[in-house]
Amino acid sequence: MTPSLIALLGYATWTLLLLCGIAALRSGLTLARKRPANSFRPSGDDVSPFSHRLCRAHANCYENLSVAAAIILVAHIAGHHEITDGLAPWLLAARVAQSAVHLLSTSNRAVSVRFGFAVAQVVIQLIWVVSLGTAAL
Repeated sequence: MTPSLIALLGYATWTLLLLCGIAALRSGLTLARKRPANSFRPSGDDVSPFSHRLCRAHANCYENLSVAAAIILVAHIAGHHEITDGLAPWLLAARVAQSAVHLLSTSNRAVSVRFGFAVAQVVIQLIWVVSLGTAAL
């Protein structure tokens, strides 16, 4: 597997792990008979501030996973995986870091740091799109 595909698998795995965290939190509350299974809001804000951050971190992942996957897969199908290989691990690192900061805090400083990691991901993806467009010409 190329570094890009490994990073893409890592991205999907991270998204899945966050989902497992949501499921574990909600299952625990349901099994302890503290909450009915059908009473949870998708946003998680009805459980705790952490639950809300966990749900948002998960949503941030799945909102961008398809974009990252599309770019990486196009690069591979077009025979240009070298375009994404170098920065793919950095994309994954920025995604995990963004989620971790999101889970830890919503302080002004934490939100600024989280935004920096989000910008890094967008910049990486823009570099890839431009490079793939250039390669196509």
